[in-house]
Amino acid sequence: MNKQAGFTLLEVLIALAILAIAMAAVARASMQMTDSSNELKRRLLASWVVDNRLAEHMARSEWPPVGLSNGMEDQAGLSLRWEENVSNSPNIAFRRVEIKVYAGVDKQALAQLVGYLGRGKE
Repeated sequence: MNKQAGFTLLEVLIALAILAIAMAAVARASMQMTDSSNELKRRLLASWVVDNRLAEHMARSEWPPVGLSNGMEDQAGLSLRWEENVSNSPNIAFRRVEIKVYAGVDKQALAQLVGYLGRGKE
């Protein structure tokens, strides 16, 4: 009896099936990591926009009017829409500023910041 060492066709097919399943799992995990990285980048850029908006008010020593305003700002090639809601606070020497940033027409804010601006001495 002459038996040759080697794999049968069935063993090779099973090994290939296991390998294909493992490769699909790796591809899915890397795709999810890429999506998470992109979302983190968008949120970071949005947080810079909210910080910049509040810092701009503070640097100008502005006493912004009460109401809603909005605009667009580009950060690293991403066009972001911001909304600012200025309202009175219980202390008349301060105004509450709530800033939200959205990407495009999204309804969910990528970043949000609430700050208070004090009235300068007159």
